[in-house]
Amino acid sequence: MTPDLFAALNALRIETPSWGYGNSGTRFKTFAAPGAARTVWEKLDDAAEVQRLTAVAPSVALHIPWDEVDDYPALVKYAIERGLCIGAINPNVFQDDGYRLGSVCSPDERVREQATRRLLDCVEIMRQTGSRDLSLWFADGTNYAGQDDLRSRKRLMRAALKRVHDALPPGSRMLVEYKLFEPAFYATDLFDWGAAYAHCLAVGEKAQVLVDLGHHAQGVNIEQIVAFLLDEGRLGGFHFNARRYADDDLIVGTSNPFELFCIYAELVGAARSSDGLTRRTAEGVAYMIDQSHNIEPKVEAMLQSVLNCQEAYAKALLIDGDALGEAQVAGDVLGAHRVLQDAFKTDVRPLLMEWRESQGLNPDPIATHRASGYQERVARERGTVEGGGGYPEKRVRQSV
Repeated sequence: MTPDLFAALNALRIETPSWGYGNSGTRFKTFAAPGAARTVWEKLDDAAEVQRLTAVAPSVALHIPWDEVDDYPALVKYAIERGLCIGAINPNVFQDDGYRLGSVCSPDERVREQATRRLLDCVEIMRQTGSRDLSLWFADGTNYAGQDDLRSRKRLMRAALKRVHDALPPGSRMLVEYKLFEPAFYATDLFDWGAAYAHCLAVGEKAQVLVDLGHHAQGVNIEQIVAFLLDEGRLGGFHFNARRYADDDLIVGTSNPFELFCIYAELVGAARSSDGLTRRTAEGVAYMIDQSHNIEPKVEAMLQSVLNCQEAYAKALLIDGDALGEAQVAGDVLGAHRVLQDAFKTDVRPLLMEWRESQGLNPDPIATHRASGYQERVARERGTVEGGGGYPEKRVRQSV
């Protein structure tokens, strides 16, 4: 492995989400998993296991109020002691009964203020934890034509985003996520990357677009969206997952690994760009996992996710940029495509094993985790938190 590849792999960081370690699942049913994390403290313990085995996942995203605590400096200290730090803060403005008609776009002014206060509370949590990113997703929308005034809702969204943007600490960012549909099935207030981009341009420089790989219509070219936003200096981050039909929240890289590779190809190309804005934007992109591990072992599923991202990234690093550029300028359609295919078809697992050994890691993180007894130990210690529908956890019962 060349020194340049070593350096690039050393710099890669992939954030894991606290909610991926607990019992969170589909809209249909959340299945209980023995040893699933019950508290934010246990979620950090699990994240530390992933970081111990991979050395590329030191930050953990929090979801508020799911991960709310009385003492955030103590939570930061707990994370640091485990080789971690607090990542993006994700406000929840979609589960309260009052949000039935929306949060910041609700026709009820009191609900809008409640939702905005929740976002501003999360800005304060950013200050207390040292988090750089406020990650915003809204379930706001309508189910029927005529249910509400669409232009009015657009203005309400803009006003809330502006208010939160202006409250952000220095050096921090607001990542605006979008989604084609669900739970709103007629109109979603942040319905695609263009809507998110337009709002970001309007509210200020600290606002950037967050791309979730499951939030698009079938057949959408996500890597082209990535390229456009990189060139505009407005790509802030990813929520990595995989889907076959809609927002399936499967393990990233499992359904369409070539798409993931092409996304990383755009990011690597932008990081090598001579254009300063594009290069700085690529260097600042936050790589985050956002998945529901409903039937999979939680920690092992997160390990697989991180490793899949690392593998796609390593393949993208192998693209011969000079050969690709020459083929593109010459109009050599298939020649250019083969340059990408050559990198994509390369088996980078031996390279990554070599890199892990250079970092003092076991070359096979999954096998190491399985042999460690970690999962069996936490299952004994934590028991099983019963699953329900959706995200909320219920009572604790002991494992048999």
